[in-house]
Amino acid sequence: MATPEAAAIGRTTGSGSARWGGSGGMLAAAALLLLLAAAGPGLVPVRAGRDALREELLLSPLPDGDVAATFQFRTRWDADLQRGAVSHYRLFPKALGRLVAALGVRELHLALTQGFWRTRVWGQPPLQAPAGAELWVWFQPTITNVDKAWEELSNILSGIFCASLNFIDSTNTVTPTASFKPLGLANGTDHRLLRYAVLPREVVCTENLTPWKKLLPCGSKAGLAVLLKAERLFHSSYHSQAVHIRPICRDASCLAVSWELRQTLTVVFDTFSSGQGKKDWSLFKMFSRTLTDACPLASQSKVYVDISPKNKEKELLEVTPLPTSVHEAIVQGDKRTYAVYDLLSPSLFNTSRSLNVQLKWKRPQDSSDLPTPILHAQRYVSGYGLQTGEISTLIYNTHPYRAFPVILLETVPWYLRLYVHTLTIITKGKENKPSYIHYQPAQDRRRPHLLEMLIQLPANSVTKITIQFERALLKWTEYTPDPNHGFYVSSSVLSALVPSVIAMKDVDVEQSPLFTSLFPSSDGSSYFVRLYTEPLLVNLPTPDFSMPYNVICLTCTVVAVCYGSFYNLLTRTFHVEEPSRGGLAKRLANIIRKFRGVPPL
Repeated sequence: MATPEAAAIGRTTGSGSARWGGSGGMLAAAALLLLLAAAGPGLVPVRAGRDALREELLLSPLPDGDVAATFQFRTRWDADLQRGAVSHYRLFPKALGRLVAALGVRELHLALTQGFWRTRVWGQPPLQAPAGAELWVWFQPTITNVDKAWEELSNILSGIFCASLNFIDSTNTVTPTASFKPLGLANGTDHRLLRYAVLPREVVCTENLTPWKKLLPCGSKAGLAVLLKAERLFHSSYHSQAVHIRPICRDASCLAVSWELRQTLTVVFDTFSSGQGKKDWSLFKMFSRTLTDACPLASQSKVYVDISPKNKEKELLEVTPLPTSVHEAIVQGDKRTYAVYDLLSPSLFNTSRSLNVQLKWKRPQDSSDLPTPILHAQRYVSGYGLQTGEISTLIYNTHPYRAFPVILLETVPWYLRLYVHTLTIITKGKENKPSYIHYQPAQDRRRPHLLEMLIQLPANSVTKITIQFERALLKWTEYTPDPNHGFYVSSSVLSALVPSVIAMKDVDVEQSPLFTSLFPSSDGSSYFVRLYTEPLLVNLPTPDFSMPYNVICLTCTVVAVCYGSFYNLLTRTFHVEEPSRGGLAKRLANIIRKFRGVPPL
């Protein structure tokens, strides 16, 4: 009878011994067991930590009739990656696990986004990300050269996700001091260990989605991942995929550390364009597929449908088939009701072999009832000409009676030279002085501008922040292949604890959607919100790159005509040829022409 340690070794080497094949594999396995038995308990390898997978899909009808679908796959592993003693990976991706252990990563957050989340129309997002690629990482205190580790990390991630993260360098990397805090278990907040970068021009496509799906334990073959059809996901108004890695407490006593990997994907479907002007939708209409089973490796697989009434008098949403349960929770300061479909429930697939969740609107929604988010913002560039300009940011606080502070992070490229003395903050016609301000000036071709401010937002107010800049003239080798398109400026980041209108209770992690546990509420009176504004497109003084082409063409033409003619005259030889009498054919032709009265040739 094999011991538990031998069974663990058999599971560890199972994939390798299967390739040995036949009696050779059996003999090798028997020899390994005999060696372990003879060596004694001191040489038995340590068991791999427990791991668990939880997957969910959150379907949220948006106020304007669109539908937001948020996938989250959470892999929790009770292992210590930092010590480097882990050799067997089961659910946790080995590529990311080795990366965390080798480069001393404490937290990693990567997001690839196509489109912009319209907060004012769609409401507060579960997890928002800026347009393009966003990467921010906390390193371990044992890392001596953070910049070198940051460069190696961005290059490795560029290869894993087939993205242009290798373009992250010192010119677009900053070290914020107040905007980003560790989301997991952290012993300190030394911001010298933090790096943050955004590539606003990064384009997200199927070559980024494919490696992201390969990190899932079941891939795209089973579970909720079967809905991730690239043709449908990229035919949408908004698409964002992210990877979050952080250490968390293993239990309530927090004596041991576990590692958590969250793979999230948010997509917004325009139901009016895909559904012929109707708000009714279903899984098949959105993804062209239905759910047939759960991932065999998942310990929990659920589909949440937000059926919260949009009107106190009458509910507007009707969902079919009937859910297995209904869950109520306070999420982002609002009371939500979710219809829950448990894919692991035996009764769910008794009536049919597939699950096609359908939602119908009982009556059209009145546009006057659209809720307005408490915190939202917008940003734009003003001015004329190609010498100076102005960046304006509008921050809205629609809370009727509560004021709260917000942290604003601005990252501006070095070729836009900010005039800090022109910084103005106006609220309700009066100057609003920031409580905290941190400014790091840019250095040409070395680092960007960094501006962080803590601003108090009065109740029911609009705060306008403006700052002027001057455009720099780049070298001709520093322009992009399409310089007249313009240069992108990354989004501003807003971080705030927004007061809740409804008293919030402690979140049940096992019942509520997963995104509620990524930013847990410290108390029942407020919740954390991180928003991103629109990226900016700025035109710079651009030389006429067509002139070199015109000069080359004109020069080549002149040289070809002049030099070719001159060379021809110098090298050509002339010979004088005597006129010949002609042959027999010519004499016959002249005789015939003579009889016809025609002059001879």
